[in-house]
Amino acid sequence: MASIFTCNISPYVALNSGNNPRFGVRAQSLGGGDSTILSSDVIVVNGTSFVGPEEKNGALIDGGSGEKVKNGTLIDGGKNGSLKPRIEKRWVKDAVFKDLELLWDDGHGTKTVKDYLDGAKEIIKPDGGPPRWFCPAECGQPLKDSPVLLFLPGLDGVGLGLALHHKALGKAFEVRCLHIPVYDRTTFEGLLKIVEETVRLEHASSPNKPIYLVGESFGACLALAVAARNPKIDLVLILVNPATSFSRSQLPLLPILEALPDGLHDLFPYLVGFVTGNPVKMAMANIEYKLPPRLQFQQLYHNLTALLPSVSVLSDIIPKETLIWRLKLLKSAAAYANSRLHAVKAEVLVLASGNDNLLPSKDEAHRLKGSLKNCKVRYFKDNGHSMLMEDGLNLLTIIKGTCKYRRSRRLDLVSDFLPPSMSEFKCAFDEVTGLFRLATCSAVFSTLDDGKIVKGLAGVPDEGPVLFIGYHMLMGLEIYSLVDEFLREKNIMVRGIAHPDLFSEIMEGSSTEFSVSDWMKVMGAVPVTGRNLFKLLSTKSHVLLYPGGQREALHYKGEAYKLIWPDQPEFVRMAARFGATIVPFGTVGEDDIAELALDYHDLMKIPILNDFAKDLMSKSSRVRDESKGEVASTDLFIPGLLPKIPGRFYFLFGKPIKTKGMKEMLEDKENANQLYLHVKSEVQNSIAYLLKKREEDPYRSIIDRTIYRAFYSPMPEVPAFDP
Repeated sequence: MASIFTCNISPYVALNSGNNPRFGVRAQSLGGGDSTILSSDVIVVNGTSFVGPEEKNGALIDGGSGEKVKNGTLIDGGKNGSLKPRIEKRWVKDAVFKDLELLWDDGHGTKTVKDYLDGAKEIIKPDGGPPRWFCPAECGQPLKDSPVLLFLPGLDGVGLGLALHHKALGKAFEVRCLHIPVYDRTTFEGLLKIVEETVRLEHASSPNKPIYLVGESFGACLALAVAARNPKIDLVLILVNPATSFSRSQLPLLPILEALPDGLHDLFPYLVGFVTGNPVKMAMANIEYKLPPRLQFQQLYHNLTALLPSVSVLSDIIPKETLIWRLKLLKSAAAYANSRLHAVKAEVLVLASGNDNLLPSKDEAHRLKGSLKNCKVRYFKDNGHSMLMEDGLNLLTIIKGTCKYRRSRRLDLVSDFLPPSMSEFKCAFDEVTGLFRLATCSAVFSTLDDGKIVKGLAGVPDEGPVLFIGYHMLMGLEIYSLVDEFLREKNIMVRGIAHPDLFSEIMEGSSTEFSVSDWMKVMGAVPVTGRNLFKLLSTKSHVLLYPGGQREALHYKGEAYKLIWPDQPEFVRMAARFGATIVPFGTVGEDDIAELALDYHDLMKIPILNDFAKDLMSKSSRVRDESKGEVASTDLFIPGLLPKIPGRFYFLFGKPIKTKGMKEMLEDKENANQLYLHVKSEVQNSIAYLLKKREEDPYRSIIDRTIYRAFYSPMPEVPAFDP
């Protein structure tokens, strides 16, 4: 008998509201048999059971014959918990998102581990059914042509391990979660067959789309096993603290549990709960970091006191007999996966915790990176074993930042780009780079069509395609402020053209943390290629291009504010082809925050640093050939800087230069070169203007700005010179 298994978690339940969540789960026969109901909140109509109200946005749709369709797909718990051979994809026209809005709501920070425990309390009610797939209604309807994401749970088996991430992931993926009932005793081979059949059927249905397997702990072993047995299927594995290191666990759970008297077993879930996760970080998942410390503490205390009574459900999720069974299951799963690592051809991303008290996750991530052919690692030093339930981690952001999100066989950073959500924007520009932007306090000016210079970005066109051409300050420090200003003032996403090394193995390490370079990818950076520039302009994007590139950003002593551009007009004809508006701009301020103490020539004279710089250059990519002039230099190094009391960054965007209708004229090499030199001259003029006018700024120093903020308000816009 085949069955549908759907899960409906009401999105309207507020944390600690005191209301019981409406949480329904239903397994229904597709073969004409009786339905098995797993919910205390079920409506029965004409002999057919429904779980709660029908979703109006297309997230949960009645198939008309008692069937349920989630994300357009019939889900079958079945005899083996697999997808039924008859896979139907029925899209609701008005419910499918074509595009995501900029700064969309991804729901991050609205859920905590308490929501997981409350949901688990409902879903684990005994039903006698087999393992099965369900789709959280909270995920909603994904973007068109989104890939499938299958979540494989850890030892709990509930399948709600992504509860804090459902809303975000539901926009980018068709999310399905594996539920293993509490008293189910399916062997590892049986679970492997369930997942494998689902993967193969989905691949047969959409052979050109990747299939994502997100495996947590035990689920990671299951994902590796599936990948090893199906090397020709396009899989992307996201392994969260994989339990392939179970034999080296710091805590021998199985011997302790078998020796534990029955009377003390009720205490065991509390012990495991605190060992596997950080209770404080779990309780902080919905706390706004900008709140005053007193209010943060009050919210934390409130969350902890509400969470502790719910922890008792752990003894129902994993009773002693179930836990012993699953630990033995985990032992065999780890051995199976480890013996077949050599056969894994899939893309792999390992997420490892630094405070995992259950498994040596950091060491295991290092081992897997060396054992697997295509593996990246991201290390989270402050998180525990159950990191998906903890504060400070957004799974979709990590997938985007590591360039693992794609909708087809090949990654396309233009067409596969998902715009940043509001939570990503706040994290990137308030938490990650917030102090730097506060210290440099950018003053931005632009030029209207009549040549008048005004404060703000009013002179910059709202409609694309727009090509920003400017000066690259030392180490590209201006980028963070520039992108932030456009998002805040004009709600425009500026797509930066970046050096290919940002996307290569040169930036990877055995235990790399999620870094600023990852955030740049989240914010839309793409490698500098003619193809990518073509795609961005063809989609009417606002594109940021630095002709001076790496050579300008890593300039030598005495070269501050010097334009080091190629001899040929590289971007002019491309801009004219799409009728793009070219906006030249200048930026100054690098000499107000640091002094360049050691440049490339200095480093080459220091033996140890010499070797380090040469090693970097040997791995670096060459963007231009030597015919392009001095700009083709690939001297990749980390300059030595002496910090100063911070001054201020200044931006001036020049008068827009329209190329619409100039395509044929600019086919002439001489005309193209004249426009190129004009753009370069405008950038130089903008730099000269800012260097002169900043002397008139009464708030150029951070000391003056701090005094201004103290008198007027904590975070006002600090004035600058009058343009």
